Amino acid sequence: MIPIVPRIPIIRIASAEPPQPPRLTTYHPVLPLDGLQVGIDNLRHDVWLSPGIATAIGRHIANLIAQYGNVGSVMTANPSAEGDLGRNQALKLSATFSSKHPDLKQLLAELHKCPLNRAKVEQNPTIDLLGRAAIIKFLRAELNNQFAAVLERCRATLKAYDGVRQHKALEYRETVASYLVRKKHILRQVGQELFRTLRQIDREMLAPMRRCFFGDKQAADYQVFLNRLIFLEEGRDSYLQAEHYVLTGGFENDPDSLGNVRALLFEFLKTVVPESDSCDTALFEGWISAPENAHELVGSGESAERGQKERLEIWRELLERDGLLGLALASYEVLPLLREFTPLLDPQQLKYALIMRKQREQVERLVEAHGKLSLGKIAAAAARVNEAGATQRTKVAARLLRDFMLYYRDLRRLELLNQALEKINVVSNQRLSELSKVNGTLYDFLLPEEARSERGKSILRHVIVKADVRDSSRVTRSLAERGMNPASYFSLNFYDPVTKLLAKYGARKVFVEGDAIILAILEREGEPELSVSRACVLAREVLELVGGYNHLLERAGLPALELGIGIAYQNSPPTYLLDGDHQIMISEALNESDRLSACDKRMSKAMVGLTMPFNAYEFRAGDDPELEPIRFNVRGIRISEAAFKRIGEEISLATCSLEFPRLWGSEEACFYSGLVPVSSDVFRRIVIRRSQIPRVEASTFNFAQWTDGWLYEVCTQAAVYNTIEKTLTAST
Repeated sequence: MIPIVPRIPIIRIASAEPPQPPRLTTYHPVLPLDGLQVGIDNLRHDVWLSPGIATAIGRHIANLIAQYGNVGSVMTANPSAEGDLGRNQALKLSATFSSKHPDLKQLLAELHKCPLNRAKVEQNPTIDLLGRAAIIKFLRAELNNQFAAVLERCRATLKAYDGVRQHKALEYRETVASYLVRKKHILRQVGQELFRTLRQIDREMLAPMRRCFFGDKQAADYQVFLNRLIFLEEGRDSYLQAEHYVLTGGFENDPDSLGNVRALLFEFLKTVVPESDSCDTALFEGWISAPENAHELVGSGESAERGQKERLEIWRELLERDGLLGLALASYEVLPLLREFTPLLDPQQLKYALIMRKQREQVERLVEAHGKLSLGKIAAAAARVNEAGATQRTKVAARLLRDFMLYYRDLRRLELLNQALEKINVVSNQRLSELSKVNGTLYDFLLPEEARSERGKSILRHVIVKADVRDSSRVTRSLAERGMNPASYFSLNFYDPVTKLLAKYGARKVFVEGDAIILAILEREGEPELSVSRACVLAREVLELVGGYNHLLERAGLPALELGIGIAYQNSPPTYLLDGDHQIMISEALNESDRLSACDKRMSKAMVGLTMPFNAYEFRAGDDPELEPIRFNVRGIRISEAAFKRIGEEISLATCSLEFPRLWGSEEACFYSGLVPVSSDVFRRIVIRRSQIPRVEASTFNFAQWTDGWLYEVCTQAAVYNTIEKTLTAST
């Protein structure tokens, strides 16, 4: 182990003319995803990437993995290749994993343009950030998926060689074994290829498009997506650190671990920055995340000014005190050795071998066992580390500060990106994407031709129609007493006839509850805005249809089916839960339609024998607002207030002067009439009654006063429509 020197504070005598304090920059990466709709799990944002592009990118990644893994020959091999069939199979596999796939740069550019174009349409740059992050998450997953797919293909080839051409089979097994051992190296190489491509398309295409769409004022730090570490979930890779940053220790107890170097840098800043005593940790983090501060603090080590030279000397002495400067010298000597000695030796092994005799002896034994490598280069590098003079050590101290700040900045960018990726669900299942889409929570990033076919299906609003059978238990009991099947009775006289009407009105079944059926009309973008008015006509036709069946049932001496219908409207799409393959709708309109279709049993009994001018009523009992209203709905169609207002937007409603009996003779009632287009040449009239809701005495049911509430009913009485037609005929 490297001896750790006890930390002794560096004490320096102030010069007569103290140097100017450094002017430091503060940097904190930002990646805001605020204000976006969460997905179906209520935790993450659902993203659906263009399936065509995603598939093509996956093929290209598989090709790169096979190339860097040196397993192309295994994947395309076939033990029966001498025959025509075998040759055809080999050619087919070769085409699948050849370099003739669509250009990766073009594919990634088209995929990145999708969220950027949608962000422009919706004037929300955050959507572009979401898309960029989702693409990174997709590429990360695809690296592992395609590595596994290539491995599976190789194993299939090995299995085909069982008992055939043993020499070739042994060669292929060694190749596949090497492929498995080198997984980390292969994925790093492919990841760096992807990184270089992403950086290129951002510079050439995406950045100019962003400036064109949103100007130069962007709240987000797009450099978060252009980070060499983006395909390393934890950001630790000795090869990348040695090649592009500085090779810090891989374990927390290493003297040059990330945490130890960071703590030493904090100590250095407290020594050389006058105001640092009053600074919090966040400010220190901001300083060491800005690599340009390295030059401001210590210069380059070549010809620094006096102030920088003094600070550089302090920094070098701190490194020497903790034994880190020798490790820094060794880490920079590792880079020229990587090509020859990896993957046999890890960069960390090489670094410690250059400064520790015991570690070097272990490395020498490994190299000698390999038999094909020379130890001369390792010995020469170790000599350079041991013989480094003061000037070189000073330059390395300055370089270490810059490279560590660069690495620390990119680690912070990676940490921020990982936090964002945890909030994103890249949907890969068509069924889940459809569920999220109907819930209005899907961010789909599609090609223009895909978007044209998909986005026209967006649901804007919906209507729920509930038809509830009155006193169904009595009907069921009556049928059972006669030895008849209630299920088939309801099906033949209620469910099946209603089902035949659905296509005519663009309705769909939501639930069937034994004695009730719930229907929905979903109003989609680009369709005629007639969902509520058509639901009213559908409800009228359901009552008329069931009424016709009732005539036949009564003639046969069977019980009739009496319905009560409620219609509720919601100016937004419904949401859905998933129960296996079954979608379960969630909507406030479901609850409201249930209340509108309800009928209090006490009211049903009280109304027997009375002449009711209409079919739907509501009464408020007593003065307690918490008491549930008393509702009556037999052969009636009640609609919500929101549905009534929506009808006025869908069709032209005219006020009608109609005189019909009233319960107490004093309630205020209005009638509205309009025509609803059912098809291109078919129109149906609806008449809506708007009536005050009375308050009654809870015990006697006597009238007390009128409330400020209103009831809305689609009239079903033939007398109402006959009167309207006569009035219209007379006026013409």
